[in-house]
Amino acid sequence: MNLPFLKKKDVAAFDIGSSSIKLVQMNQTKKGWELVKLGMAELPPEAIVDGSIIDAMTVTNTLRDLIKAHGVKVKDAVSSLTGHSVIIKKVSFPAMTEDELAESIQWEAEQYIPFPITDVNIDFQILGADTEGRGQMDVMLVAVKKDVINDYTNVIKEAGLNPVVIDVDSFALENMMEINYPVAPGENIAMVNIGASITSISVILGGLTIFTRSIPMGGNQFTEEIQRQMNISFKDAEEMKVGKKAPGADASLPAAIETISTNLAFEVKRSLDFFLGGSQGSYVNKIYLSGGGSKVTGLQNLMQEKTTIPIEIANPFKNLEVNAKTFDKETLKEQAPFFGVAVGLATRRFADR
Repeated sequence: MNLPFLKKKDVAAFDIGSSSIKLVQMNQTKKGWELVKLGMAELPPEAIVDGSIIDAMTVTNTLRDLIKAHGVKVKDAVSSLTGHSVIIKKVSFPAMTEDELAESIQWEAEQYIPFPITDVNIDFQILGADTEGRGQMDVMLVAVKKDVINDYTNVIKEAGLNPVVIDVDSFALENMMEINYPVAPGENIAMVNIGASITSISVILGGLTIFTRSIPMGGNQFTEEIQRQMNISFKDAEEMKVGKKAPGADASLPAAIETISTNLAFEVKRSLDFFLGGSQGSYVNKIYLSGGGSKVTGLQNLMQEKTTIPIEIANPFKNLEVNAKTFDKETLKEQAPFFGVAVGLATRRFADR
């Protein structure tokens, strides 16, 4: 029960990705949300692989440095997970109350989880009764491997923080969209979050995420292809993929980017076609891109061409109150694609459902 006179404690949000950690702290005001702190620190390539923490010490030290550099005083932390250790499925169960489902979810969910049920933590959200009157109800089922949760909570604790919420990237993005791009009645959107090594695709219908898929592709594939075709360093390739000039630039850059862009656009289209094929009468009005990979030169136009759906790069700071003396407008614009998940996480508070 959330009593109105009890102020929820402030939190710091940390989006711990495979190439960097993003920090966001926000305050809730009468007008909405105010940006308080913002920061990002890079991680070495092998610290986190496919959503699994490989080098816990490096991740912990990077978190500590980020906290110190930005003067974070709050101890409660919110973070999130993505990748193949996270299972999200829309399933049908016999109609029952939320309390009844909570009691039986372990048994009901077992058939949908590809891991031993004792190895995962399970949560759910009832989406509503089915539309065909079969006495069923639609449920969003979420299962995450316990060892992965433990790995993330441990590095957060070792950095001197108290992990109060571990969310899922796609739900954090749903929260970010809710405060910046309120969905009109009947409008259905897709989110494509392009990280360094994982791209997550989700469909939001009526404000609720009802489909997700993760694919092992991201910004690193662009960098590696540019590096391979042009025989330049990883650092130069990183800059060139977002339109910055680097030594050795020649005509092979567009070809390198188009190769990966086409593959990624095809995977997005395939995912949306799969969703639409199994959801009679559903459609997607618009695709929003987020993540550092969304900055790749020409990707937005190529993906729009392949999917034939209008595409926009989401700005997670769009509706936030931002102090112009604290945050530089141009820097925020440049960094915006990286912070979609972190802004969504920063809206969470302990005891939120």
